[in-house]
Amino acid sequence: MEILHQTNQSNQIISDSDVVKNESHFIEANTIPVTLNHLKNDCIIPSFSKDYESTISHYEFINKTVEVVQQLFPDVGMNSPEIRVSHIVKGRIPSAIGIPAKELEEHEKTIYYERCAFVIEIPQISEIVNGNKLNLTIGGVRSLSHENLYAKKSLEKFKVFIGFKNKVCTNLCVSTDGYANDIRIGSVLDLEEAVYNLSSQWDRDKQLGTMELMSKYALNNEEFAHLVGKLKMYQHLPKEEQKSIYPIAINDNQINTIIKDYFNCSDFSRQENGTINLWNLYNLITGANKSSYIDSFLDRGLFAYEFTQELCSSIQNQTPNWYLNN
Repeated sequence: MEILHQTNQSNQIISDSDVVKNESHFIEANTIPVTLNHLKNDCIIPSFSKDYESTISHYEFINKTVEVVQQLFPDVGMNSPEIRVSHIVKGRIPSAIGIPAKELEEHEKTIYYERCAFVIEIPQISEIVNGNKLNLTIGGVRSLSHENLYAKKSLEKFKVFIGFKNKVCTNLCVSTDGYANDIRIGSVLDLEEAVYNLSSQWDRDKQLGTMELMSKYALNNEEFAHLVGKLKMYQHLPKEEQKSIYPIAINDNQINTIIKDYFNCSDFSRQENGTINLWNLYNLITGANKSSYIDSFLDRGLFAYEFTQELCSSIQNQTPNWYLNN
């Protein structure tokens, strides 16, 4: 692993105009890109019905995370957050009742998004792993579908992670200790402590070492075919049999994408002899994960890491593995 040390500069957020945009996004399915200003100025904030207390807005979530990142890494710049949203909820102000939709003025419309995901990339803190440049990245996910908005205000659920973004393909690399999938907070101030705790428990060197090790082991064409066959079989197994096998988090369409990219991906496809190392396989899985909905995206990203780590451990230690053995 080669650590890329770059010249420090004053703490700043690099504006969108200063960043070379990649046409590939960290998540793509059923999402649209928005700006932080749009979330702040153009979106209403849902409230809890019983007491009219407001939810923590997507803007507050992202903006507080930006502040924490600035405190954690005060001497380096960061890219402005890349934000993707889905499941738009549209409304209108009371005076717009009865107006045909095509005649509505912009100020008469209201919107908010049920689901939001974002990443904050820190390009000055980078690593080279298996020939790929990885930038330190912090991000989160929020889905209002997890809240009971018909009740009184209660602790709200958020997901945050710290890991890396692979610059070759914009795939996110999320590890077990770098992901908190059930943060419950009552105010945006509680988020600061949660992100600090996550960053302190994350073992950066361990994740880098695990990803480096993935390239040391490979599957030949027959073994890869056996693996994807078992992946497709898993969801049809009796429930009792599934309990004794490592659980699968991706769906059948994503498995098909992995198979297609095994042959066609420009960066992580098979070798000429049909072999594929586990680092490339890992990136095929994280690439297929981009078709996930926002609320399952980080969980499936973690599955990609842990599942590939499980395969690596089985091959390294020559232990039985249902996905690899007959």
